[in-house]
Amino acid sequence: MPIRIPNDLPAQDVLGEENIFVMGMERAANQDIRPLEVGILNLMPNKIETEVQLLRLLSNTPLQINVDLIRIDNEAPKNTPKAHMDAFYHQFDDIANKKYDGLIVTGAPLALLDYETVKYWDKMQTVLDWARRHVQSTLFLCWAAHAAMYHYFGIDRRLRDNKLSGVFTHQVNEEHDELLRGFDPVFNACHSRFGEIPLDTYQSVPEIKVLATSDKAGVYLAASRDKRLVFVTGHPEYDPDTLAGEYQRDLEAGSQPAVPENYFPGDNPCLAPLVTWRSHGSLLFTNWLNYYVYQETPFNLSDIA
Repeated sequence: MPIRIPNDLPAQDVLGEENIFVMGMERAANQDIRPLEVGILNLMPNKIETEVQLLRLLSNTPLQINVDLIRIDNEAPKNTPKAHMDAFYHQFDDIANKKYDGLIVTGAPLALLDYETVKYWDKMQTVLDWARRHVQSTLFLCWAAHAAMYHYFGIDRRLRDNKLSGVFTHQVNEEHDELLRGFDPVFNACHSRFGEIPLDTYQSVPEIKVLATSDKAGVYLAASRDKRLVFVTGHPEYDPDTLAGEYQRDLEAGSQPAVPENYFPGDNPCLAPLVTWRSHGSLLFTNWLNYYVYQETPFNLSDIA
């Protein structure tokens, strides 16, 4: 599918080399269709890497999508040039009156902080309340999934003694839910987190359906029954070497991390990772765009309430 992004965004060259259809602004403007409007609130420190990962996953349907990159603070992230942020990101206050078909909220390296101590938590709560009124369906990844559960339902995650890191086997719990259409009964997905919410806690919330779980990693995928909130506790967007990079980073920081499970062949970090999660990650995003966004959103975005 064509995703419409700024012509100079670095992701355009990367995706073009992967033979992914990215449409320039001029060509997209001449198509007589109503494109989907999707926002990405990118909370990750390496913005450019995360942009590429998410835009790749948004590129697998015949729908045209306009993408807005969004930020909620003015601080320049240490791993992303200020010029990049100034050129390609919208301040939340500047788009607060806009309505979106879909919104993606990324994870953030804030696992060990209480939500109220996060420097932008007040702004984050404003965004979460805004999304319920301005977005047809919002997909939360990793830290954002737990933060959203806390904000909307008052459920706090507990912290594990050791970081959950690796590729884990999951089971489909609701095979007839559109979000899982085309999934194998058993599939793999990446996790990289300290936080967790027990299965029975999710099940105690009437508005929530638990869609996929893992014996080792717990709840991976849950959604509100009205399809407007999707909680993904893992990282379907991760590149083949992302977990390896995190492992190396933690080693260099002296934190003595465990080797990511089921990731390196024979758990040997000297070997290239075995990639087993990307097809289902792509399918998850395709299903979300089609069945939770496109099939549900009103033609006139102003009708979202």
